[in-house]
Amino acid sequence: YVDVIAEYWPQFLRSFWYALLATLFALLISYPIAYFIGVVLRDRPLIRNLLLVLVIAPFFISFLLRTLAWKALFADEGPVVGFLQTIGLFGPQDHITGTGFAVVFGLTYNFIPFMTLPLFASLDRLDTRLLEASSDLYATPGQTFWRVSFSLVFPGILGAALLSFSLSFDDFIITNLNAGQTVTFPMFVWGAAQ
Repeated sequence: YVDVIAEYWPQFLRSFWYALLATLFALLISYPIAYFIGVVLRDRPLIRNLLLVLVIAPFFISFLLRTLAWKALFADEGPVVGFLQTIGLFGPQDHITGTGFAVVFGLTYNFIPFMTLPLFASLDRLDTRLLEASSDLYATPGQTFWRVSFSLVFPGILGAALLSFSLSFDDFIITNLNAGQTVTFPMFVWGAAQ
């Protein structure tokens, strides 16, 4: 293992970094969604179930098709780059595909449901009376979040983060379609296997 890591550490480190960023962004996006569905809408089961269906709705479309759709949107001739060029943020030589941003964005987008659903399961079991008791004891909303809500939901956060990270680290499709010349560990393994 030492020889392999010593020789291929740039690809390994790049995959680790992309997966870590995608996991953090997915957590920042998924936690408010899961909190809203699991805690705020606890007394509205119809709306809650509808939003849960919307969270898992991307699974009804092929993973490859979702990735190709984002690649088309971010292409040099696509609407996103065209808009950024129109407003002057991008020049004619700038692009999004083939960058780390495209890889991290694709990983984040595709694995948000894997982050949201475990968080929802943890937040659904959260006893809201503890949040009320915290505010009754003059805790600020920030203190209530960190000392009560976050600490009680932390096992769910950890499980969701590990699931999202492990899927992001070794994802081949997103990195192959969006990374361009940037080689990640799954792409390297694929190239070595051919």
